[in-house]
Amino acid sequence: MLRVAWRSLLTRPVRAAVLAAGFGFGIAVMAVLLGVGEVIVEQARAPVLAGGGDLVLTGPFGPVTSARYVLSVLDAPDIRSRLAAASATRRERLFLITSGRAIPVSATGGVPSREKAVGDPEAAWPAWQDGPEDAAWVHPDAGAVLRAMDRFHAVPEGRPEDDSWAEWLYFNGRTPDGRTRVYVTFLVGAPPDGAAARGAPAAPATRPAGVRLQLEHDGRATAYSAAGLVDAASVLASAPDLDIAGNRVRLEGSTYVIALNVAAEGPARQGGSSQSGSARARRLTGTLRLAAAEGRSVPPATVRGAGGWVTGYTVPVLAGRMDGVLEADGTTVRFDGAPGYHDHNWGFWKGVSWQWGQVAHEDLSIVYGRVFPPSDVADPRRMPGFLVVLGPEGLLGFSSEVAIDDRREGRIEVRARRGVDLQMTLVVDETVRTAMALTARRGEAPMDFLQLGGTYRVAGRTGGRALEFSARGSAETFKRRPASSPGAAARR
Repeated sequence: MLRVAWRSLLTRPVRAAVLAAGFGFGIAVMAVLLGVGEVIVEQARAPVLAGGGDLVLTGPFGPVTSARYVLSVLDAPDIRSRLAAASATRRERLFLITSGRAIPVSATGGVPSREKAVGDPEAAWPAWQDGPEDAAWVHPDAGAVLRAMDRFHAVPEGRPEDDSWAEWLYFNGRTPDGRTRVYVTFLVGAPPDGAAARGAPAAPATRPAGVRLQLEHDGRATAYSAAGLVDAASVLASAPDLDIAGNRVRLEGSTYVIALNVAAEGPARQGGSSQSGSARARRLTGTLRLAAAEGRSVPPATVRGAGGWVTGYTVPVLAGRMDGVLEADGTTVRFDGAPGYHDHNWGFWKGVSWQWGQVAHEDLSIVYGRVFPPSDVADPRRMPGFLVVLGPEGLLGFSSEVAIDDRREGRIEVRARRGVDLQMTLVVDETVRTAMALTARRGEAPMDFLQLGGTYRVAGRTGGRALEFSARGSAETFKRRPASSPGAAARR
């Protein structure tokens, strides 16, 4: 072969020279491109060019939009000592209109002192200094963070056929002896006739709203409710401060104050079955106070699907202290330092179901869940679940690889991997079943909404810490019921 190659070279020297030059040029070009690519990658990672640091935060459902919450977490003592600098920025496309021309401009907004700390050269302009509003971002107040997380959302346009939009504040707690639990929901529904969803030119002045309270004592559940209209503009401007039919929620610092005056809905229920006779208590009044534990929050997460479908969830108070007194037909229930919880949901709910649960033990708080959207907006099988573990100084672990098995009656198995290695088993001893026709999908029987109480057994590891304990907790799930089963539609 060597002799053949040599003779070919001598026979056609020009062709051989051109071929050799071509191969050499190709190799040189490839080497240059690889070198340039490596430089581009290094420059793209350089914090000084991006105006940011070398730590990127993201979420399993998309961008993390609650920058104030993230900064409050990074300001925690155990993180602050290991963090050189942090800055929250936002980039938008603006248009400069001049002489009939529209010139696109890329704009970046941030807190001047934070941008300078991470080495953004554009922040060196002397006139760019922190203002009063910037100070609130540098050192966010705990109450302001809760209020920002708990704001209400305008009804999105783009789903003219869907008037199932609803947004609610949900609270639960129990007495120190565990015999009594309370569940409270402040819900604001869609505008009348879906006007906002159809993109009506004038937003409706009022929206339907309701308050529902469920009181469980020794396995017996009694439901109370009130309904009315709320001013649509005030809801968006003031929430989580709400006033609904003589009931109200106020966020005072880091404490939620809940004033209640609701009427009994009907017969007391036990284990999901109605008892004969009228309800024992015709009206319930009282005030509850839920003080949030600092650093025990899950920031807002929004899931979007086809056709403008959206659902969102946040947990401002994963663990807190509940105090207060409720009066029901002469019976007094006291919540003196009992464990409390508060979350916030919003979105379109037609054909939607979910799995959810939470438990708190000593200095730990755990919440998990998964949303199942209608199949015409997203594939329910591909929706990620989540599990969050919070400790005394903040986040201990997070996993979006979560399996929730509720097929066995009276038992729920939860398994989390990747970031958290945790096994949870809920043994159910309290069940309240409510018909929810709103969750029915096309061609399927309606669903029953199950509110569950029981004891969690938790074992595993997260954040370098071994976990093994048993504690009382809550869960929610849905079960298919026969189409002929009676039951009125209800919402949590």
